[in-house]
Amino acid sequence: MLVQSLFALAAIMPGLFACPGHDNHRRMPNRKRQAVNEPNATLPSDWAYEASYNWGKLSKDYVLCQTGTQQSPIALSLGNGLSLNHIPVFNYPANVSGNFFNWNYGPAFTLEHNGDWTSHPSFDYDNETLYLKGWHIHAPADHSVGGDRSKAEMHFVHVDAEGHEAAVLAFRLDPGNSNSTFFNQFPSMISFLEPDVQETMDIDLRPALDSVLHFNEFWTYQGSLTSPPCHEGIRWFVARQIMFTGVQQMQAILGASTYSARAEQEVWQHRINE
Repeated sequence: MLVQSLFALAAIMPGLFACPGHDNHRRMPNRKRQAVNEPNATLPSDWAYEASYNWGKLSKDYVLCQTGTQQSPIALSLGNGLSLNHIPVFNYPANVSGNFFNWNYGPAFTLEHNGDWTSHPSFDYDNETLYLKGWHIHAPADHSVGGDRSKAEMHFVHVDAEGHEAAVLAFRLDPGNSNSTFFNQFPSMISFLEPDVQETMDIDLRPALDSVLHFNEFWTYQGSLTSPPCHEGIRWFVARQIMFTGVQQMQAILGASTYSARAEQEVWQHRINE
């Protein structure tokens, strides 16, 4: 079953590390399982999500976690209004290839990369085009809305043409009455995963966008990565609509996940929806 299959993912890629860099983008032959052997396999162990208030004191490389003026995540509410600017327009093809794995904190997927970021699925806003690098899940959600924190939050990480992280699309995840079409794509492949492996597969990203009406209502702000080194300059798009999963799907996601929500940051120079 999907629940038991995703539980098995929790053991993959052990150790603590920041949001996945999605560098495991090699296309593996014949859809076979392969061992994960990436540069980020050397995992820092000097920080934890449960103690995110003091990350900036742990290393000089993390000082922005303590002193930054646009740190993420932040609390949102309908009182902020919804954005009338920075409208995203998507160019996502029907199918993409990549590697499905567990980044130790939850399920994740890295797109196949041929050296040209502009060949990836993309979206445009403010006359700028950004390219999808991969997605991963945090549990519970990073962002709260109206004081409520969803069970989980999926981040679609986008980069510029040179590969620098530039924007994140945030999907809040909660259990509903029927299965998610997006997550229905994974059960048969998930069941084959073992520790320290990743599975090559093709998926359709569009059901995720469909579930939140292609971000027709959203909050946006200039923020940061939500784990050390907490780099700023990241444009966040948080969908107002919740992406609902089936109950068993959500149990599977949570069973494969480890606590990975950074403490919410005070609003400072974030300029919500501006």
